[in-house]
Amino acid sequence: MLRVTQLDIEAAKEDLRLRTLEPIGYDFGRLIYMSSLRDFNSGEYYHHGLAHSFSEQAASVALAACHQEIFYRLATSPLESLVAQVEHFMRSSPHAWEKTVNAWETLEAYRVMIPSVSNRLVADLFRSNVRVAVEVLKGRVEIQVEKQPAALRPPLLGQ
Repeated sequence: MLRVTQLDIEAAKEDLRLRTLEPIGYDFGRLIYMSSLRDFNSGEYYHHGLAHSFSEQAASVALAACHQEIFYRLATSPLESLVAQVEHFMRSSPHAWEKTVNAWETLEAYRVMIPSVSNRLVADLFRSNVRVAVEVLKGRVEIQVEKQPAALRPPLLGQ
């Protein structure tokens, strides 16, 4: 088995930060990306380019570490910042705004964004804050619907 040094891991983390994470531009997007690199059956992380440049083991450890760093930074950020980042992500969706907000409320996709190894209280705080962010954004959807001219509003049941 190949021995991985802390230097290898730090080099892999720096490569990941510079080439992949920085261009994403905001932590919520980065967190979603990082969670997509984790196998939900095993909890192992994989990134072909990073594994090719370093080693599979160094890449996996670096990915897990970056995932945790981004998660803790976002979980402890001010709620206003989190709401703005969740909104930024949702507005980047090709789907209708209302449909996206409703899907996030119903499916709670943010649950898979939590690293496998994380403090339970911080994970609970993150889930709670994202639920609050979704509620805030849901309120914005309702305000937008109310501002639409009556001719554009969908008919209510019984009308």
